[in-house]
Amino acid sequence: MDSVTQAALGAAIGGAVLGRRLGGKALLIGAVLGTLPDLDVVLDYGDAVANVTEHRGFSHSLFVLTGLATLMALLCTRFAPARDISFQRWWWLFTLGLTTHPLLDSLTTYGTQLLWPLDLPPAALPIVFIIDPFYTLPLLIALGIGLASRRIAKACTWGLAISSVYLIMAIGAKTAVEHRLAPVLAAQGLEDAPLLIQPAPFSIALWRVTLVDGDRYYESLVSLFDGQHSPHLEPLRRNAELEQAALASQQGQRLEWFAGPFLRYETRLLDGKETLIATDVRLGFPGFHPFSFTLATLEDGGWTPMAVTEQLENTRELPMQTLLRLAARATGNPSALCANEFVADAWRAEPTAYRC
Repeated sequence: MDSVTQAALGAAIGGAVLGRRLGGKALLIGAVLGTLPDLDVVLDYGDAVANVTEHRGFSHSLFVLTGLATLMALLCTRFAPARDISFQRWWWLFTLGLTTHPLLDSLTTYGTQLLWPLDLPPAALPIVFIIDPFYTLPLLIALGIGLASRRIAKACTWGLAISSVYLIMAIGAKTAVEHRLAPVLAAQGLEDAPLLIQPAPFSIALWRVTLVDGDRYYESLVSLFDGQHSPHLEPLRRNAELEQAALASQQGQRLEWFAGPFLRYETRLLDGKETLIATDVRLGFPGFHPFSFTLATLEDGGWTPMAVTEQLENTRELPMQTLLRLAARATGNPSALCANEFVADAWRAEPTAYRC
């Protein structure tokens, strides 16, 4: 999640645990704890794929954070001026303040390596977008009310309760989309294909569906307010014939570990060389994917893995008009916006025009 949300969550936890004893200081401590795991972004692993896939690694590990929280609780029990606060209280403050950060991150598409150093793919149950004001605002409002009324613990507890109810609503919304999508997948024989259902930007009313089937993958948008409108799957090309060459390198294998089958391949002429590129189609929005990586160059008729990969910058941004159309699509207007409206024609698996 974004830094504002993580800081607000940490502050609310600090207020709920020690707001009665420390007042506004509990909010400040919690906000710092809530943002601390993301300090790993300053680390440079020397390679674009490594920088992306190592993020949310050791600094988001429940093992590491619980151990750090225990150490901090022991130090505060021994040296903090507030000697009347028990070790248990300090422990809950530090443990919840630190571990709720990766746990919330695991509810987004990007996922989190919760069990690092175990070599497991990032744990991800995408039920919220990385920026969701409907989750964040209750926390911010609770912090404001708590500071104004000086009833910090009570206000923060209510803020946490309301934001948690929103996450439960998100699970219900995703389940409803899954039920609506099931007969469509069965009719096309795709019920066993790798499937990703994630919220579209900024709310849980609209969901983006991505499905991989060999050389094809499919995109669709499904709103909770679509009524009788049946989801339409738009077929796109993965260029799977390039997959073997892309995954021949250590970086390519690491990228597959991170993204699973949700990778699309293409070639471009970069710096005078034919370059093999992999794009993680899970993240962003069709036509606006932020994570594309160079993996190999064509030399002497064969693909040679690059010693150091690069992340290609996507300068495209969703214009305000498109965001307004996205909001209209979320209200149940299927013609307001199609999931694949902005992808290049070369991505399409069929020459026919897209339709919602």
